[in-house]
Amino acid sequence: RRRLGLTATLVREDGREGEVFSLIGPKRYDAPWKDIEAQGYIAPADCVEVRVDLPRDERVAYAMAEDADKYRLCATSETKTRVVEELVAEHAGEQLLVIGQYIDQLDEIGERLGAPVIKGDTSVKERQRLFDAFRAGEVQTLVVSKVANFSIDLPEASVAIQVSGSFGSRQEEAQRLGRLLRPKKDGRSARFYSLVARDTLDQDFAAKRQRFLAEQGYAYRIMDAKDVGTAG
Repeated sequence: RRRLGLTATLVREDGREGEVFSLIGPKRYDAPWKDIEAQGYIAPADCVEVRVDLPRDERVAYAMAEDADKYRLCATSETKTRVVEELVAEHAGEQLLVIGQYIDQLDEIGERLGAPVIKGDTSVKERQRLFDAFRAGEVQTLVVSKVANFSIDLPEASVAIQVSGSFGSRQEEAQRLGRLLRPKKDGRSARFYSLVARDTLDQDFAAKRQRFLAEQGYAYRIMDAKDVGTAG
């Protein structure tokens, strides 16, 4: 009997990677993402953490919220929606994904951008139609929930904007960056933005989410939201 497992994200937040090894045996080969990039199999990527400030009313609500509600409050800040609009305008003409955790946030962003939203209750037929339209360049911006974390092939996607995530999941961070890493026909780099609310749980979780990619050789540069549009 032979078992083979292939994954780019052998990491679990519960630390129980050993359960994988108990099923398929020990790890036989591990290649750093940057080595694969150097060989031309995946596109180079520029990772940017964009830090936003909560407006006063949201800061007050965050300070007074129960612990269970704090992350949702800071992760879905209205300020992020405005920054998404600015980034989409900055990358006009590129194939772009906006990715998030909270459906109400994604619906609002989709409405503001005039872009289709793919989420859990989107039918398989409609998902396929939208993904095909995106691949063909007929749709340039898609707003997607965590349903796009796995097994979605969008070769020409070159920009992703992450507005919220599954708390501190390193695996999800890597999966979302992975949506951009198919080599581009013109050889250009991918750009992965992660929007983070400053001095909140969002910033704490972002640091944890980025750890796996840092181990793969990716460095996040920090940008203030007010500088969006003034730097490349």
